[in-house]
Amino acid sequence: MLTRIKMTTPLVEMDGDEMTRILWSMIKEKLIIPFVDLKTVYFDLGLEFRDKTDDNVTIEAAEAIKKYGVGVKCATITPNAERVEEYNLKSMWKSPNGTIRAILDGTVFREPIILKNIKPFVRTWDKPIIIARHAYGDVYSAVEIKVNEKGTGELVFTGETGNESKVIKKFDGPGVLQAMHNTDQSIRSFAKACFTYALDKKMDLWFATKDTISKIYDHRFKDIFLEVFENEYKKSFEESNIEFFYTLIDDVVARIIRGNGGVLWACKNYDGDVMSDMVANAFGSLAMMTSVLVSPDGHYEYEAAHGTVQRHYYKHLKGQKTSTNPVATLFAWTGALKKRGQLDENNKLTEFAEKLEKACLDLIEEGTMTNDLAVLCDSADVIILNTEDFLDQLKIKLESVM
Repeated sequence: MLTRIKMTTPLVEMDGDEMTRILWSMIKEKLIIPFVDLKTVYFDLGLEFRDKTDDNVTIEAAEAIKKYGVGVKCATITPNAERVEEYNLKSMWKSPNGTIRAILDGTVFREPIILKNIKPFVRTWDKPIIIARHAYGDVYSAVEIKVNEKGTGELVFTGETGNESKVIKKFDGPGVLQAMHNTDQSIRSFAKACFTYALDKKMDLWFATKDTISKIYDHRFKDIFLEVFENEYKKSFEESNIEFFYTLIDDVVARIIRGNGGVLWACKNYDGDVMSDMVANAFGSLAMMTSVLVSPDGHYEYEAAHGTVQRHYYKHLKGQKTSTNPVATLFAWTGALKKRGQLDENNKLTEFAEKLEKACLDLIEEGTMTNDLAVLCDSADVIILNTEDFLDQLKIKLESVM
């Protein structure tokens, strides 16, 4: 009988919503608990419980990551007006990811999982593109006003030594207003995380904003990145033979599309949200994208880069089998277990997570996969399985290498 691997420090486990919540449970029961004496501090970030706790559970989960160092998170719903009605919510709660990112002041790194038998849609891409997404501020913590009448919208700052105000728009009728913010401290933490990660990966770092249009807001990002690079990282980049390159966001998009990959692309919050989906799907599937939030204090949160797979969840509720791809959710677990093992010097735990990842990729490259990958696969000789059967086959393969 296999002896389960012991853990010394728990992971912060954050459960989620809809189909990914189903995947979460399957992965734990089939692929982790039989092999690992799993220790977690559990938080239910499902929408109903967030509503019940007035979203305090999300804050508690983020504080627990600060305490224990490593968290793993299931995909969650960020409610819109329809979701408020569907779940009879007290409020249109903010994104749990946004709340956790703000508390940890972290940077999100998203990287495609590359398979030999699935080629990117961009034919020149032969190396991964990692998206570094700034995880604080901008539109995700914006303040908004719906204007219903004629009037003047103003941006006002009240300081300790004086006030400053600017007219945004003199409205002749209804419209909308939005105010965003960021801080030098968060931008500097973002820059340092990106430079450090680029050195770890030995990859060129590209960063872009629209400072020609946003001459104060975006230009501040540019100035801080250049300052941090010149003062702290330039020599290390030269010694590692890698480059830091700054340009406008539209120029980077053009360069990325006609390049061959192999770069770490640093993006502001909204840009990173959009471009990570573009990169993931261009490499094959959003379900084949890892995501890790890294804080300046060395705290880590792993999650899937995709959403809750609502359409498949409704099929699941009707008793129908779905071929939902569980790989990104699985790699959230393996990423967290690897990092926990590294921090605790628990080599057996790290090796287990690496074996599980390899078994998963080997299974797919041998031709056994979910439907979303089958339609992208170069080979016509594939076996398409529903989610549960795929995980069962993966368990058999994992058992053979343990």
